[in-house]
Amino acid sequence: MSILATAADERVAGVRCDADRLIVDLMDGRTIAVPLAWYPRLAAATPEQRARWEVAGGGYGIHWPEIDEDLSTEGLLRGAAA
Repeated sequence: MSILATAADERVAGVRCDADRLIVDLMDGRTIAVPLAWYPRLAAATPEQRARWEVAGGGYGIHWPEIDEDLSTEGLLRGAAA
């Protein structure tokens, strides 16, 4: 018997924040939500600054140029706080 596994695509599809969470949508349809408090620079940033992000690291990272913050999807999936 064989089991077919769908390959995970952990590249960033979208990023948003609400009052308390960073929410990252992945290309494979999963969504990661983590507390903003885990990332002090993001927590201290204005909503406008948090909204200005860029895909980095070949699609596996997120960069906020105005606040010099970088996160990876790998770290988010592991639950790694700053």
